[in-house]
Amino acid sequence: MDNHGRGYGPRPAGGGEPLDGVPLHDVPPEGRPFDRRPAETLPHPLPYEGVWRFTAAAVDASVPQARHAVRDLLLRQGVPVGDDTVQGLLLIVSELVTNAVKHAALLSPMLAVEVAVGAEWVRVSVEDNHPYRPTALEADHGRTGGRGLLLVREVAREAGGVVDVEHTASGGKVIWAALPLKPARLPYRS
Repeated sequence: MDNHGRGYGPRPAGGGEPLDGVPLHDVPPEGRPFDRRPAETLPHPLPYEGVWRFTAAAVDASVPQARHAVRDLLLRQGVPVGDDTVQGLLLIVSELVTNAVKHAALLSPMLAVEVAVGAEWVRVSVEDNHPYRPTALEADHGRTGGRGLLLVREVAREAGGVVDVEHTASGGKVIWAALPLKPARLPYRS
């Protein structure tokens, strides 16, 4: 798995190429306007903040490689994330890479895994060049497969996060999940 991510910024709203070399705190989450304040007045990023992008062949061996790369990255960067959130993120990465390998490899022999870490959230995404935009199944109707995105949505929901699928400028898709670094507060039940 190649790491092409040191310094990559997230994709600007509306698709397009990554903003190379732009610090994460200068690039907002997608869909929000850029902060136009002078750079010296912006808060400095925390030591663990950044965006990393890995590419891999769309083959079965890439599933554990992607999972290990994400785990090692979180550890190496010192991201303050709990064990439950790490396990959820790794499950999400495994499911998304598996989907790309199983369903997109014919049209997309390469895939990309991106990890973006902000002060209070972590976002993982998997991008391929296949145009099909999958939807999570409402019910399995006796099927033995096809529940990966439903599982991804449930893991993200339980952690207080979100999942979405977007088209890329090149006609492919990116499926992403963003989770808070702090555990979701559930209402007290007696």
